[in-house]
Amino acid sequence: MDATQDRRIMMISTHGYVSANPEFGKPDTGGQVVYILELAKCLGRLGFDVDIYTRQFEDQPQREVVEDRVQVVRIPCGGRDFIPKETLCDHIPQWVENAHEYIKKNEFEYAFINSHYWDAGLAGQSLSNILGIAHMHTPHSIGAWKRDNMDGDPQDLEGKYNFARRIREEKVIYDECDVLIATTPQQRDILKNGDYDVPSDKIRVIPPGYDDTRFFPVSTASRQTLKQQLDAEGPIVLALGRMAHNKGYDLLIRSMPYVLQRVPEARLILAVGSTEPSARETEQIDELRELTRELEIGESVLFRDYIPDDLLPDYYRVADVFALSSRYEPFGMTGVEAMACGTPTVITTEGGLWEQVMWGMEAIYANPFDPNAFGDAIATVLQYPQIAAQLAKYGTQKARARFTWTGIAQQLLRVLESVEPRVRLEQSEEPQVGPRAAWAVDPAEEELWKTAIS
Repeated sequence: MDATQDRRIMMISTHGYVSANPEFGKPDTGGQVVYILELAKCLGRLGFDVDIYTRQFEDQPQREVVEDRVQVVRIPCGGRDFIPKETLCDHIPQWVENAHEYIKKNEFEYAFINSHYWDAGLAGQSLSNILGIAHMHTPHSIGAWKRDNMDGDPQDLEGKYNFARRIREEKVIYDECDVLIATTPQQRDILKNGDYDVPSDKIRVIPPGYDDTRFFPVSTASRQTLKQQLDAEGPIVLALGRMAHNKGYDLLIRSMPYVLQRVPEARLILAVGSTEPSARETEQIDELRELTRELEIGESVLFRDYIPDDLLPDYYRVADVFALSSRYEPFGMTGVEAMACGTPTVITTEGGLWEQVMWGMEAIYANPFDPNAFGDAIATVLQYPQIAAQLAKYGTQKARARFTWTGIAQQLLRVLESVEPRVRLEQSEEPQVGPRAAWAVDPAEEELWKTAIS
């Protein structure tokens, strides 16, 4: 397939607050939104018109311009209230019907669909079947891997995360889509084995990217000035992101006593949460504060809550170590952004990034479930300037060589060359949409489904 024959691309990310200037930390709004926006912008600069389809709710406008050639298109379903990503799948059939009507009304023709996460994968495959265009799916997170790496009571986790249905739906999406985009070699291996059994020739490994016009090193003098401005003087360990159990902030706090044994003046900045935290987020942050008191390190941990996007690069720059301590992490985009800013980075071995860096040169990785080991890794960087300088230099070089958005967009377009053109389905007034697993289907309709998804 030659994507240059049609210069319009449909990207789908149905959950969370997707906007031109998203407020990170809002429910279901984090690294995936960054991924989609930045990839769309790069595709726009390469000459494509990019429509980012998402769900419309609350008082959001239907259309929002991101920049030249890139817009957000919001399609309603499921009412006006926010719906968590774990249960949004129930409303995807309505979303697909409304999206299809919008596309017909505007007479849009797309080169391909790129969907993100399993809820959008259901929508993307349905529209792919209807419109007869290629569907590239990027899982970001994989249900079976998340299920197997979460601690807690299995029944409670199932009730909260809907794993059984998610994995069943993912299997169908992965079987039917044209290409699966894994963000790491680890994801590729999970997709090939276990619950999914995806053929190797369907999977391409393309890592996430970062904006190299925003995330870059500055001079030591500039860093010192920023430290004063942001009240971050002295040895600073930084962790930031949305408030979620999988991010492992409690594990990082438990590692800090080992850091303080070696570097007593060190401080941890935890920039987590949002401007409008939910009751559960507030409860989790209170639990973290209580943990610092139990460990008697309360004065060494600074809670900064939500950081506006325009200040994010400067927060990376004031840190002497950035710590990514996730219990599981499909990739770890914040780690790459920190490396790009010249900040020495300690990352989790429970994710996808550690396999793509050289230990001791570009970053250091350790197991966050071992507080002693993770704390010692952080303390080593703080104690030895030569190690910190080496990580800053080669970490920046690695980020620029491997993870810029322009390179990621070009890789995505090259993948299309291997995709066979699809045949458009015959349309009726109420078209059959799929994939089958998106909602319950009566067994009597089985043959109709087989025809629709073939």
